[in-house]
Amino acid sequence: MAKSMKTVLITGGAGFIGSHLCDLFLKNGYRVLCVDNFITGTKENIRHHISDKNFALIEHNITIPIYLKEDVDIVLHFASPASPVDYLNYPIQTLKVGSLGTHNSLGLAKAKGATFLLASTSEVYGDPLVHPQTEEYWGNVNPVGPRGVYDEAKRFAEAMTMAYHRVHKVDTKIVRIFNTYGPRMRMMDGRVVPNFITQALKNEPITIYGDGSQTRSFCYVSDLVDGLYRLVNSGLHDPVNIGNPHEMSLNELAEYIKKLTGSRSKIVFKPLPEDDPRQRQPDIARAREKLKWLPKVSLQEGLVATIAWFNKNISP
Repeated sequence: MAKSMKTVLITGGAGFIGSHLCDLFLKNGYRVLCVDNFITGTKENIRHHISDKNFALIEHNITIPIYLKEDVDIVLHFASPASPVDYLNYPIQTLKVGSLGTHNSLGLAKAKGATFLLASTSEVYGDPLVHPQTEEYWGNVNPVGPRGVYDEAKRFAEAMTMAYHRVHKVDTKIVRIFNTYGPRMRMMDGRVVPNFITQALKNEPITIYGDGSQTRSFCYVSDLVDGLYRLVNSGLHDPVNIGNPHEMSLNELAEYIKKLTGSRSKIVFKPLPEDDPRQRQPDIARAREKLKWLPKVSLQEGLVATIAWFNKNISP
């Protein structure tokens, strides 16, 4: 291994976003250490890297401290259940990876003198009373509701990240990720894009929770990881929203996916889950100004690519 090659460690590296980060950093000449315990990630997402001499898979639960002899230049903490289905199925694991996992990842970054990036989320804003959401907004979160295990884990993780920056002078970054979609999402993982696409391709009823008037903003995964790469190489320490500000209702999304798939599915409505946010739209002024970042992939382009991947990988 060349001395000039930098090493990045990615927790949750076999997950949806984590695996795309593995792709990007390998492409850009880094050695990649992928850490995952496969609670929601899958080896299929990283199988194409297994034979790469600059890639190493470390099967490990990051809620347990990790010790490495080799140098690490960047730590990206992306380990966590991230869909409502997952964090409702694994509430304690979600809390532990947001607290203990963040502590252990920060401890590794401190020991190695590495840059640290925390994958936070738009869910720290809860059901927002400010629209669109700026990084200065503190949020409207129910700490004891069923979604609180994810929301509060991420809010705690942000607080700990800033504490390590202030006390230990660790070079930390915080990204607040808004709804992201693309290839390698799990079918029916509880998020609207994979749910709607899977149901549409199978001509099954497309399930909308609530009346479908609630809004989301959808960012294609290649745009997201471009923003993350810019952030990790920036001098920023305060949180940064990364997402696509194009807002649409779930009813509009369902109809659009039906059109793109040529589906015969009917749209059905079910009760809205507790604390489900009514609106979600990022204010990306900070990313645009400080990172020179803007999303490039249109919703049509991104959905067409995502539908093609699901169509190829969907179970009969």
